Amino acid sequence: MIDATFLSWPFFEERHRSFAGELSAWAAHEIDPLVDHDDVDASCRRLVKGLGEAGWLRATVPQTYGGLHPTFDVRTLCLARETLAYRDGLADFAFAMQGLGTGPITLFGSEDLKRRYLPPVARGEAIAAFALSEPEAGSDVAAMSTTARPDGPDHVRIDGVKTWISNGGIADHYVVFARSGEAPGARGLSAFLVEADTPGFSIDERIDVIAPHPLATLRFDGCRVPLANRIGGPGEGFKVAMATLDVFRSTVGAASLGFARRALDEALSHASTRHLFGAPLSDLQMTQASLADMATQVDSAALLVYRAAWTKDQGAARVTREAAMAKMYATEAAQNVIDRAVQIFGGLGVTKGVKVEELYREIRALRIYEGATEVQKIVIARELLKTVEAQGAGAKASQGSRA
Repeated sequence: MIDATFLSWPFFEERHRSFAGELSAWAAHEIDPLVDHDDVDASCRRLVKGLGEAGWLRATVPQTYGGLHPTFDVRTLCLARETLAYRDGLADFAFAMQGLGTGPITLFGSEDLKRRYLPPVARGEAIAAFALSEPEAGSDVAAMSTTARPDGPDHVRIDGVKTWISNGGIADHYVVFARSGEAPGARGLSAFLVEADTPGFSIDERIDVIAPHPLATLRFDGCRVPLANRIGGPGEGFKVAMATLDVFRSTVGAASLGFARRALDEALSHASTRHLFGAPLSDLQMTQASLADMATQVDSAALLVYRAAWTKDQGAARVTREAAMAKMYATEAAQNVIDRAVQIFGGLGVTKGVKVEELYREIRALRIYEGATEVQKIVIARELLKTVEAQGAGAKASQGSRA
């Protein structure tokens, strides 16, 4: 069970403390029976259904469409991901993709799209996916080559390939980003809602990764989609994608925080009970130093994650810098914390079926998806430089007015 003392921090309100406590209690009793890693697709479907029936997926959509809050409450999303990740990585994945897969609809979709697609997601009756990455366009979204060309007055024809798509193969609908040609580069992209049974859409390949998750390469071959399924305006696809990631990037940090907290707890328990040279492993100063470093990194990550979430919830239009810092630091810190936990466990730590071994596999992908660590550093630096440029421009303007 997560030590909830951090919920006394000023980032949170009573509704957040209640939500976290209730979800933690539910997850402790309900998650394990829902997990079956031998059949990852079936396991994800059960988890989505269970989370929906229990009402937790309501946090991923607005209140008007069966959700929990009037709009996204990023602190709630982060608390949910941290709590679920502490129990099981696939449970966190199932929750997160319901939010990310419909985030563009919530933020930019028409009223018709919201009414049709958001309520079933909140109830766990439909599975959503977010299809942005391509074989040659991952972090560099502007390099996207999938196209959406006019096909009559009311449709577009989508052609291309998407890869590394979470929920690929089990999703009922996908938010697909494609080059619609209004302008060069990032300004010529649009987003569309594509149902899984649309002719011309197919699963090209399922992708096996070190921590079991449903991932796939998608193929679009003359996939005809109504213009009414466009999310946002023509050429606004990059804006839609970045605004969605601006909300959910902090939650990736929260998931890694859940993994790190679990690793720390496992390490504390093992070090306290494992005897070495006639005394508990925890008596060794080197072990104590590792535990101290791990706990400090956990708290540091939590402060960055919930600062970003709180800032967004206070009405900030963008939290690009804060979310990038949270995602970058929390995922890197969690990798380090989990690695130290494995070291404390010794040979047992690399044994299949032991929790820290599972965590070691789970954390690795979080340092890559939704913007790799190296990309986050670029984002942070650019935001810092924008501030310097703005200050310089302001100073010049002030000098000109005095002259």
